[in-house]
Amino acid sequence: MLKKELRLVVDWSKVDKEDYLLALERSPIRSVEIKVLLKTALTDKINDHEVFMKGIDASYHYEGYNVYRTQSFMDEL
Repeated sequence: MLKKELRLVVDWSKVDKEDYLLALERSPIRSVEIKVLLKTALTDKINDHEVFMKGIDASYHYEGYNVYRTQSFMDEL
């Protein structure tokens, strides 16, 4: 919806893991915090490969996996 309608995506490299997880935990009660956090990380670089790959890295990081990095994989290709 962000990408298609607003032509924006979240640059996950700009979202602190702890801030995100705390805001996510509190979001059922107070959703303003997570909305503000994500709004500050929006970018119009919707076709930027690096932004996309950093999003994958952030996903692994948020789940506690710090060994895998997409850049390492891309370097091997």
